[in-house]
Amino acid sequence: MNDTFAPATGIGSLPGHDAREAAKTATGTFEDFPFLPELPARGPGADMIGRTAGMLVELYARVEPSGWRLGDRPGRDTKRARAWLGEDLDALEEFTQGYQGPLKVQAVGPWTLAAAVELRGGEAVLSDPGACRDLAASLAEGLRLHLAEIRRRVPGARPVLQLDEPSLTAVLRGQVRTASGYRTHRAVDRQTVEATLREVAGVHEGGPVVVHSCAPDVPFALLRRAGVAGVSFDFSLLTDRDDDAIGEAVEGGTRLFAGVVPGTDTALSDPAGSVMGVRTLWRRLGLRPELLAEAVTVTPACGLAGASPEYARRALAHCVRAARSLADNPE
Repeated sequence: MNDTFAPATGIGSLPGHDAREAAKTATGTFEDFPFLPELPARGPGADMIGRTAGMLVELYARVEPSGWRLGDRPGRDTKRARAWLGEDLDALEEFTQGYQGPLKVQAVGPWTLAAAVELRGGEAVLSDPGACRDLAASLAEGLRLHLAEIRRRVPGARPVLQLDEPSLTAVLRGQVRTASGYRTHRAVDRQTVEATLREVAGVHEGGPVVVHSCAPDVPFALLRRAGVAGVSFDFSLLTDRDDDAIGEAVEGGTRLFAGVVPGTDTALSDPAGSVMGVRTLWRRLGLRPELLAEAVTVTPACGLAGASPEYARRALAHCVRAARSLADNPE
């Protein structure tokens, strides 16, 4: 088996406020592919944008009524974000003593961050190409430091960096709304998007980078060209239009993180039923069944912040069982 990844893992966010409980769940459920949990219910700074804003180097953000906005110096919001990340890392370190293997950490990617964070005047960073470049460079340096910290705390880990890019397709299509809401920002050139993703992913020298999006129309081909090792997506949003891109991705060695378990409370099917669509896709693409376990990691469809704690635990355990079903019965 490809030991860069493993058969199942989580996406990132979990419900609740207790860092130790979250770390215990993430490491106990996925013994061979744990992840660093995020707990956005704690408030601003624990949300995905605020958490990543706290990682930036020489750029600082604060909370305004409209969202996160760049400022001149680190304020209480930056300090809070960094404190919560430290708390989460402490908990992860406690529950990964002696661990060896892949360990996933998440941060918001450069384009979703540029669409979400505002410049001082209130418009998104996305509106200014120079500001986008500065933000990407700051993020890259922050991620370099974050990955070094992960290696220091969990020496046996092989970090896997997940960049969360739910706004990527909207950025490419010019669908991100301006501050007024009446217009949209112009589409960003695909080559610029690809080059920036390649630059940020490049900080994880020799380590695998996965891009996650639970939006429709994930740009598989662009992400492959940007050099990512895996693409994480909501399997239920795939259409026949994605077939060729997915087939090429698998044949090119890209790992598919198939989000097949719903992210909010619902009745769960049997594990084999959860991955039936993956098997069907495989047959439709004419791919060899024995490739399945090599090419697919089973995950929830998106983060679990909106789920009940009890459902979140069941959903993560269900991913493990569904992955086992896929490996045991690829056809």
